[in-house]
Amino acid sequence: MPKQSALPSQLPPRLIGREAAAAYVCLSPTIFDKLVSEGRMPKPRQLSSHRKAWDVRELDVAVDSLPRDEDGNDGAEFGWKE
Repeated sequence: MPKQSALPSQLPPRLIGREAAAAYVCLSPTIFDKLVSEGRMPKPRQLSSHRKAWDVRELDVAVDSLPRDEDGNDGAEFGWKE
């Protein structure tokens, strides 16, 4: 994620790149891409013809809508097992 020198350090950016978005929701970029293609994570915003970024607020909503693990599954099917 490029450092934004115009932003005060206590104000995080609202739009973040693919790798930062994946890390924000605790996923690898590959699994994040899969969830985006499945519609479980939001699609990016088009900033320019070659630049895309994800809205942190939309990522928060997507995370809030993910199902809870009611059966004690370890998350391995999503690459989340530690």
